[in-house]
Amino acid sequence: MKFAHMADCHLGGWRHPKMRELSFKYFEEAISRSIKKNVDFILISGDLFNTSLPGVDILKATVKKLKELRNNGIPVYIIAGSHDYSPSGKTMLDVLEEAELVKNVFVGKVVDGKLRLDFTIDEKTGAKITGMLGKRGMLERTYYEDLDKEFLEKEEGIKIFMFHTALTELKPKSLEKMSSSPVSLLPVGFEYYAGGHVHIVENKTMLGYKNVVYPGPTFPNTFYELEELGRGGFFIYDEGNVNFEEINLCVVKNLKFVVDGKIPEEVTQNIMDEIEGKTFFNNIILIRIAGILSSGKVSDIDFNRIYHNLYERNAYFIMRNTVKLSSKDFEEMVVKEGPQQDIEKDIIDDHIGQIDVKNWDKEKELDMINKMMTLLNSSKQDGEKVYEYEDRIVKDLGKLLDVDV
Repeated sequence: MKFAHMADCHLGGWRHPKMRELSFKYFEEAISRSIKKNVDFILISGDLFNTSLPGVDILKATVKKLKELRNNGIPVYIIAGSHDYSPSGKTMLDVLEEAELVKNVFVGKVVDGKLRLDFTIDEKTGAKITGMLGKRGMLERTYYEDLDKEFLEKEEGIKIFMFHTALTELKPKSLEKMSSSPVSLLPVGFEYYAGGHVHIVENKTMLGYKNVVYPGPTFPNTFYELEELGRGGFFIYDEGNVNFEEINLCVVKNLKFVVDGKIPEEVTQNIMDEIEGKTFFNNIILIRIAGILSSGKVSDIDFNRIYHNLYERNAYFIMRNTVKLSSKDFEEMVVKEGPQQDIEKDIIDDHIGQIDVKNWDKEKELDMINKMMTLLNSSKQDGEKVYEYEDRIVKDLGKLLDVDV
């Protein structure tokens, strides 16, 4: 048995057209390599798209690649992730499944108060695949708590469990504030646990849990991820061997500067001196500047000159990060950075408990915040007018908070 395991493609997620196009090229490369390596099937463990209703151009390009897989006899098994899941139940994943381009393995029913998942059997290999979708705010945890694990564990054969959630045991220190669940919520005894949601590359075996794997994104989704990961990729399982396939269509170059006591003109010249005489063909350039300027404004740094010079040296794309740069002439503002989930959690932790709500403890308040965030992130339904969408959201919030609106 040989299969590819991908996750967190977030197709359509980058706002800038060049980076959105590059992100898709990495996805195309992952698909092309999977075909060349004659995999039996492909697993995509959530967040194929960055939203439940992606743009038409992204959808058309994705359909083209999925058709290529179908024409090569390679089925694609998926689960929804926290980005392409929709509380309305209408996502583009359903359309792809209806077109027989993918198969969603999150299928089951409630039996005696327990969630009993069904297995999807791969025709060629006989592998038995099941999995759990992901939701924003870790709201899928209640599904795990109600999961009939015994039913899954007693099934014989080669079994694969797909999931889109953070596991505490595999969470790196840099993501320690991210909400997570213990691995014990997963059923034991499977051959492979195909993870998603946490943008790290990890393959770990624990007692009762063999091959617990996060492939990371097929292409980094933020400045922070470009800096930390530097490339995209996916895993290939081949008869028990699990190997990472690194994708490097562009090289990421990090330019870091600490500029304490300098003025904007000096910072500009320092950066120009650093890039002088070098070529950056097809490179993604990340410029990170930290420190406290002795005078002037951050905006006085001549980024137009710097960018022009780098693009003349054939850089593919340039990004800058100045969140840790301030000036003595202006009041310093603390700006948090890092993965979106960490920032959201920090903001919630900073403000939770400030409003006294009768009969609400901290746990209840946190639960309500997560539910409201999920509701407010829900997408507009097909054919729904803007005013209808807004009215529905307000009414649903009213029901959630048990107030008349």
